[in-house]
Amino acid sequence: MGLTPKRCRGAARSRLCWPSRPHQDVSGPAAALVDIRRTVHREQASRPSIPYTASQFRSALFRRIPRRSALFQRGNPIVKLRRTVASLLFACLASLPVIHAQAAKPMVQELASGSALLVDLNTNEVLYSSNPDMVVPIASVTKLMTAMVVLDAKLPLDQALPVTIRDAKEMQGVYSRVRIGSEISRREMLLLTLMSSENRAAASLAHHYPGGYAAFIQAMNAKARALGMSRTHYVEPTGLSERNVSSANDLVKLIRASRQYPLIQQFSTTDEKTVAFRKPNYTLGFRNTNALVRKNNWDIQLSKTGFTNAAGHCLVMSTTMKQRPVAFVVLDAFGKYTHMADANRLKKWLETGTVTPVPAAALAYKQQKQAQRQLAGQPADAAQALLDAR
Repeated sequence: MGLTPKRCRGAARSRLCWPSRPHQDVSGPAAALVDIRRTVHREQASRPSIPYTASQFRSALFRRIPRRSALFQRGNPIVKLRRTVASLLFACLASLPVIHAQAAKPMVQELASGSALLVDLNTNEVLYSSNPDMVVPIASVTKLMTAMVVLDAKLPLDQALPVTIRDAKEMQGVYSRVRIGSEISRREMLLLTLMSSENRAAASLAHHYPGGYAAFIQAMNAKARALGMSRTHYVEPTGLSERNVSSANDLVKLIRASRQYPLIQQFSTTDEKTVAFRKPNYTLGFRNTNALVRKNNWDIQLSKTGFTNAAGHCLVMSTTMKQRPVAFVVLDAFGKYTHMADANRLKKWLETGTVTPVPAAALAYKQQKQAQRQLAGQPADAAQALLDAR
């Protein structure tokens, strides 16, 4: 029969009463507890009952006990308990630096896009990078170069130009609301090219370039070389061809160059516009393909989206994050809004340190594209082969 405490009448709930002397068959842990009680309350040993509080028990448990005491008998459970508590305390204290180091290490935001780059335009500091040198199709991001070549030619912007796609074989069968043969000014063609990514407007600008369509493509590649875009090549002005390729690093150079053209900044960030066509007369409304230009929490100075099946969804911007002017590039994203969602994720992460999860479908698409590139022998094998053969 062991020693069993009972509650004292009228005493506090946390206090226990113990019998003045143990039953004659008390042994093991019960006997050890009696020994602790006698050690702590030796002067009260003759009383019929002794109130024993939790704090007193802890004091007895952790106080120094002489080695001649019965508590130091081999295998005593109280001794084991003391040693276990001491070991746990030591382990907790030893792990504190590791826990602090893990908490201090910032988590990096994952993106859905296959390639991404974020650069401070003032300091050139790379704030985020993922496959920045991978050569991939860039879709309608091409149109930033198209606009620069047009403006470099210093052609009259108010000149009326007929819409034509006769030399752009990529345009065959591509739907557009703009009617072949109708006329608008070169300025309005630039606006539609940059704001709403209108392919017939971009192709028409190339057709009406001095020297014609072929000369325009040559000028695009010459401009790329002049800017140091060594991983970039163009075969047409719209971005419909998957042979229009570049890398995130090169597109940061393109953003820097485009920022020197106020008209490109203005047109690429215009929210919406209604344009009047002539021959025949009709009007069409157009909106910016980048929904972020309509968001109050974004300050965007330059923007261009792009999409083809080969390129995925692409987005490049000159904007502000954490009060820093930055060049932002994401390429090959899954889903109609994934590239813009990646922009929001990166902005939130940079400004608050908060990591936002990426949808499973977007990650699956990204992994599938990575696997396809690995099977091809190298990242973006076809695009790189095109660069090597030029």
